[in-house]
Amino acid sequence: MNRYFNPHLARRLHAVFLLIILFAIPVAPAWPDSQYESQDIIAYGKMCALAIREIPAFNCQSGEVIPITVDGGRTPDRYSPDMNCDRPSLLDNGANSDGQCVPFSRVLNFSQGDDQIVAFCRRKYIRPAGDLLFDEIDVIAHSAADGSTCWFQATGRNGQPLNAERVPPPNEETPPPGHISARAFWQSPAQVAADRCGECHDNDPFMYSPNIGQVWHLVPTDPFGWYKHIGPDFQIWAKPISLRTRNNTCVGCHRLGIGFTSGWATKEAAGLVPIKNADNWARRYPANHFMPTGNFYAKAQWDAVYAKSVREILACHDAPASPGCLIAPITGKP
Repeated sequence: MNRYFNPHLARRLHAVFLLIILFAIPVAPAWPDSQYESQDIIAYGKMCALAIREIPAFNCQSGEVIPITVDGGRTPDRYSPDMNCDRPSLLDNGANSDGQCVPFSRVLNFSQGDDQIVAFCRRKYIRPAGDLLFDEIDVIAHSAADGSTCWFQATGRNGQPLNAERVPPPNEETPPPGHISARAFWQSPAQVAADRCGECHDNDPFMYSPNIGQVWHLVPTDPFGWYKHIGPDFQIWAKPISLRTRNNTCVGCHRLGIGFTSGWATKEAAGLVPIKNADNWARRYPANHFMPTGNFYAKAQWDAVYAKSVREILACHDAPASPGCLIAPITGKP
């Protein structure tokens, strides 16, 4: 045996070395391992910040206004409750709201590369353009790299509006002095999941409408990319499934989901159902056929290119097991 070797000292050094290694290894956050273990907003916010990117604090007034016009592009002299307009929101603002043509909703884009984050500050009641009060704030965070998608929503307590001068990051444990906390501002993940946003967003995190299309340059797109909802509370949502037929023009630029987007949303886009609060301009062709985006076809041309594809999609929506109907899961990256 080497006379310079001390076995007791060696064992002690080995133990110390192991401790150094263990403390040097980054420890992953403790994510819930059961779909039944609900999260609070801070835990969910931290999960989403790690999976995608942190959502910064923001002021809704710094967002771009979604225009509300009439008669094909004219800004009205005044806005009134339940008025009609060129591009209604296509969102149910509630029975007691001012309708789907409420002005001065705003959109903010915080995307960087594959990290796609968009905030939508919604007005459901008519207020001045510079008012800091909003009725709902929605944020979608999505990773184009692996499909991870997070959903955040805030609505005022007891029907009251939100002061959106500083919207807190959903992972912020302690706000700056004088500002509302994330826990007081944002709904819990369980509350957001109960609204089932994913039932409409069944093909993609970001959905087009003529209303949001006016600021589409602020909305990232990943129409055939990975897509999955993360967080235990959101596992109550049905897993996304695409629906198509062969050589179908409608799915040449984007997917359609087996639920909403291949059904009612297709009917809306093809002018087959009335749009609430649509004015005369919006009810006529080409405005009432808003797919493809920026529709430039004469009506006869549109029918020749799209009408058969629309019929096939709607038939498969009603009976997806029929011959010729192709369905496939939409998943995150394995």
